[in-house]
Amino acid sequence: MDSFKHEVRDHVIAIYEIVREEIKNVIQFIREAWLLILLLLSLFAVVIWLAKPAPPKHILIGTGAVGDSYEDLALKYVDFFKKNGVTLELEKTKGAEDNIRRIKDRNDRMQAAFIQGGVITNREQAQGLQSLGSVEYEPLWIFYRKDLFGADAMPNFELLAHPISIGEPGSGTYFHALRLLQLTHRDLTKNFKTLSNNAAVEAFKNGTIDAVVIVDGLDSENVQAMINDPNARVAGFRKAEAFARLLPFYHVLTIPEGSLNLPRNEPSQTIQTIAPTTNLVIDPNMHPAIQLLFLQAAEKVNSGRSFFASYGEFPAYKDSVIEESDVAKSFYENGAPSMLEYMPFWLAEFLNRMVILLLPMAAFAYPILKSMPAYRLRRVRARLNEVYGALKLFEQELETDYDPTQHDAYLKRLDELDKHAQKLRVPRAVVSEYYTLRTTIDFVRNLIERPQRARES
Repeated sequence: MDSFKHEVRDHVIAIYEIVREEIKNVIQFIREAWLLILLLLSLFAVVIWLAKPAPPKHILIGTGAVGDSYEDLALKYVDFFKKNGVTLELEKTKGAEDNIRRIKDRNDRMQAAFIQGGVITNREQAQGLQSLGSVEYEPLWIFYRKDLFGADAMPNFELLAHPISIGEPGSGTYFHALRLLQLTHRDLTKNFKTLSNNAAVEAFKNGTIDAVVIVDGLDSENVQAMINDPNARVAGFRKAEAFARLLPFYHVLTIPEGSLNLPRNEPSQTIQTIAPTTNLVIDPNMHPAIQLLFLQAAEKVNSGRSFFASYGEFPAYKDSVIEESDVAKSFYENGAPSMLEYMPFWLAEFLNRMVILLLPMAAFAYPILKSMPAYRLRRVRARLNEVYGALKLFEQELETDYDPTQHDAYLKRLDELDKHAQKLRVPRAVVSEYYTLRTTIDFVRNLIERPQRARES
């Protein structure tokens, strides 16, 4: 037992001495190579300064008016962002026009919003915006009071003779309603009511209007309220294909008989409608990593099969008016960076930011790092050589001008050289050279003391 304790004690002492020696070596190395270390630290500081800033931890997204489907959609994105350490804050707005205005305003905190395709009609209007693509269809729904027409009737423009809500000014619904009226050369009349979708649903229930136009997703609160209203019926577009050809941002969608409400057989026959897409529009200054996070969220939330979309149809770039961001182009062509499969978002994002700068920095730092050991050895050997040089001069002086009366002074000078050599901290690689120097000093000391001993004897 005692031998075991002694053995453990010896190991502990050995480890302690090794650690202490290494710490001394590190301290000595820093003292000797501080200039190179300072150069490397300066290089790292420059790289960090030049690197793209880290992505923000808080993003504001516009979700539209009360009852729209955008809020439910954005809430699904919130969970994805939270898992990746970013807070996605939702803010209700007045609709598409308000969203566009706020994203373009560089002093506004809102950097993203869901906007219906077709609201922006040309590149000039799209200035100051970028698109991450479309994430779902937003059908144009026309609900009417079922007792206005016969059970088999499929009215379209006949509804314009009745009080009908076409959306609140500035909303996507209002914009699309006006576009269709203009395309068919129809003017606004007193029958058209400019109500928000939420207010229009209430007005329909109260009997103050007979028809409602809503452009929104199937799952929106307002659309579901109208589908489940026993007094409401869905109108189809008899010329849906024609509208889609004339206005390319529209897509033709089919609603099979009974698919909206099977017990009530709603609709009573298979119908077609037209639909723009929901576009995820952003401020072009949005951090690329946040753009990528939005695209990943869209892929997770919107890529599944839905009532109107097939599996994998979304997200996709379907509206060519708003410029597609470079991040979105890369995502749709190559997918998300592979490193995101193996590491957390924040780490992958950091490495992605640094890699472009780390490569040239590594090329610059490599010769510095490689030269550090040799640099230290050269510095140590230079100090040894200084002592050697002084010793050589001293020896030459003794050979040419030796004065026996200066015996003690000679020894004192030699002792000073020896003390100077003893203070040198040397790595293991030059220990033999160090002790050779100390032996040489002793050799010269013997040369001085030999005549003195000869006289004494």
